[in-house]
Amino acid sequence: MTATMRAAVLIKPGRFEVKQVPRPEPARHEALIKVARTGICGTDLHIFHGAYAADKLPMIPGHEFTGHVASLGSDVVGLDEGQPVVVDMNIGCDHCYWCRRHEILNCPEMQQMGITIDGAFADYIAVPAKLVIPAPTSVPVEVLALTEPLACVVRAARKARVTFGQSVLVLGVGPIGNLHVQLMRTIGAAPIIAADISTERVHMAIEAGADYGVSDPSALKQTVLDATDGRGADCVIESVGNAGLYAKASELMRKGGHLAAFGLTGPKETLSLDILTTILEENSVKGSVAGMREDMHDALTLLVHGRIDTARFTHAAYPLERIQAAFDSFAERPEDLKTQIVM
Repeated sequence: MTATMRAAVLIKPGRFEVKQVPRPEPARHEALIKVARTGICGTDLHIFHGAYAADKLPMIPGHEFTGHVASLGSDVVGLDEGQPVVVDMNIGCDHCYWCRRHEILNCPEMQQMGITIDGAFADYIAVPAKLVIPAPTSVPVEVLALTEPLACVVRAARKARVTFGQSVLVLGVGPIGNLHVQLMRTIGAAPIIAADISTERVHMAIEAGADYGVSDPSALKQTVLDATDGRGADCVIESVGNAGLYAKASELMRKGGHLAAFGLTGPKETLSLDILTTILEENSVKGSVAGMREDMHDALTLLVHGRIDTARFTHAAYPLERIQAAFDSFAERPEDLKTQIVM
């Protein structure tokens, strides 16, 4: 008889059903992971509201997860049953031009757990063993579940090439924006300016290491100019996904500055670019959306060694049976920078 497991299936936008589904069996090259915790990502919220991946429903979402190795396919070496692990969610073909260049999201065959294929809001998930990263037993599972979102921020920082003494403006300091602030502090950026319409989240960003906080949009430009001797920020990170904010970002960075495009907008939203100014001022724009491979390893290392304050990310936890309530109430809990589902 086929073994079953619990899974939260998103039947249609706005509606989860927790039910018994067949438990996957690992193929020769796969590991079966018994999921411990799975974080709710902004992308999960987009999927929940029908703004992203609606054509994939019904589906089991969830990609920010940690767990323990339950069993291994016959060809897998280097992993042991029972060990704690985190998992890179991005599955590429490994041989195309983009995969060779560490640009897996551009792989024509790319798949993502919990976005294009079933994910980790379930008791078990079978994953390619090559994407499994062993984790120390000393780190709590609620902290390990932050590896994937932190990896996204690590990749964005790597692409932005921010270094010590450079000024950074983070537009939007929700969960990911707060991690941007913390990582920029770790890198040595200064000053760091946090902007959000939520005064509570601005306050949390200051606690996390921002030097300045702005919740009044009318005061934003002057605050940035005052903090940067009138130049504008060396780097502006858009972490909301708002076309108007992207346009504003170009006004807030210095000549020769960098715009880190991180927040996901709608598919048809565009940014008007002054080409001549961009050329003459040598400005730059770089997109970044997901961490993978070494980004995951680096993020795990930062978490293991306590470089990230995770307290505000780990206290909100819901059992799998209450996943609907967790999603329904997310917007009403701005003090919860992250919500995790407990298996």
